[in-house]
Amino acid sequence: MSSSTNTPTHHTSTIGSIGTPSRRNTELALLVFAVVIPVFAYANVGLAINDSVPPGLLSYGLGLGLLAGVGHLAVRKFAPYADPLLLPLATLLNGLGLVMIWRLDQSKLLRSLPNFAPAAPRQLMYTALGIGLLVAVLIFLKDHRVLQRYTYISMFGALILLLLPLVPGLGANIYGAKIWISIPGLGTLQPGEFAKIILAVFFAGYLMVKRDALALASRRFMGLYLPRGRDLGPILVVWFVSILILVFETDLGTSLLFFGMFVIMLYVATERTSWIVFGLLMSAVGAVGVASFEPHIQTRVQAWLNPLHEYKLSQAGTHDGILHSEQAMQALWAFGSGGTLGTGWGQGHSELIRFAANSDFILASFGEELGLAGIMAILVLYGLIAERGIRTALAARDPFGKLLAVGLSGGFALQVFVVAGGVMGLIPLTGMTMPFLAYGGSSVIANWALMGILIRISDTARRPAPAPAPSPDAEMTQVVRP
Repeated sequence: MSSSTNTPTHHTSTIGSIGTPSRRNTELALLVFAVVIPVFAYANVGLAINDSVPPGLLSYGLGLGLLAGVGHLAVRKFAPYADPLLLPLATLLNGLGLVMIWRLDQSKLLRSLPNFAPAAPRQLMYTALGIGLLVAVLIFLKDHRVLQRYTYISMFGALILLLLPLVPGLGANIYGAKIWISIPGLGTLQPGEFAKIILAVFFAGYLMVKRDALALASRRFMGLYLPRGRDLGPILVVWFVSILILVFETDLGTSLLFFGMFVIMLYVATERTSWIVFGLLMSAVGAVGVASFEPHIQTRVQAWLNPLHEYKLSQAGTHDGILHSEQAMQALWAFGSGGTLGTGWGQGHSELIRFAANSDFILASFGEELGLAGIMAILVLYGLIAERGIRTALAARDPFGKLLAVGLSGGFALQVFVVAGGVMGLIPLTGMTMPFLAYGGSSVIANWALMGILIRISDTARRPAPAPAPSPDAEMTQVVRP
């Protein structure tokens, strides 16, 4: 009896990496919109002011498009799996800021001020430098984990940057805040904008090593797990340094940003709500303590509590040795006259805020001409940048990358809150600038560098894992199918 046997067929199944789309074409399409919208706004401003399309429309559109294209090509080449939203969002905000700065340059009132110089050309130059720095970050920072090696060097570097404005002959006191350094031929620079990035590197490296000790609790009090006394040292040191910044540089914004970013990263690293409570209490104690004897901080608090009274004192030219600010009240009037839909591009009067209309109070300029709807749209754009940064942190495969992404995006969101809250009267004014929107070389260049680091981390996080190397024992893992 013959039996027929079927010869089994051997199929080897190999587990490969799941192909993740790079989404670079999506980024390119979004960049087109991010360039077209500011160009359309630029044309609107020209039509509103001069009843004609501005002659520089084509050059502005080509310039912004070229800068966006350079950034896109760098991301496509050196970070092909990066988040596709970060670059278009930053480009759109930067482009809208350029339009508003150019619109204020056309104001007859501002042109009549002494030492007036058009700010838009310089802002475009700063934007080009910022995107150049973004490209440099993508080219030379192949892996964000390299930054972990420079944890303590970052701490010393950041402290040097924060102390530079106090150096005699180098620091410059502008409108009561000693946060600037004067560089011959280049004007003024705000080193604190760069220090926040370097501090995020230090905090991420430090907390990655110490997070287990900082997460330990000694006792429970009112529903909170209190940290051990020996672990309070780091937060006390950071709090003390932030108070020193507030005292010697009278810079409320940098002090809040510096300490707040550390508390955010500390909470993410330890998952202890008690650190948030401690951070808020220490911030309040420090701010109230310094405000009790520092006249510059007292002026800002008074302008927040009673802006109309400060405005009247400023208009009356009261000579009591205190610089009374009228800008807080003017910003509220700008928001009020804007209403829901705004007066329209080029049809507001935010130039009455004078020199700060394109820097500290540029959000009030947008609030008047774009209204509540425009402000909400701008805040949504900022929220999307923060959300993509947090998403990057969640996707990162290494703890250092997670903490660094949280620190950068959390610090970015905190700066937006501090500036927007001050201009809208929610908290006292801080003198910081709105990222990407406001005029200022330090802010624009530093925030483009921040975007570069976030893009690098997101590229590493979204990059598909490589396929496993073939095993010499592959025969043992073959799947036999008849």
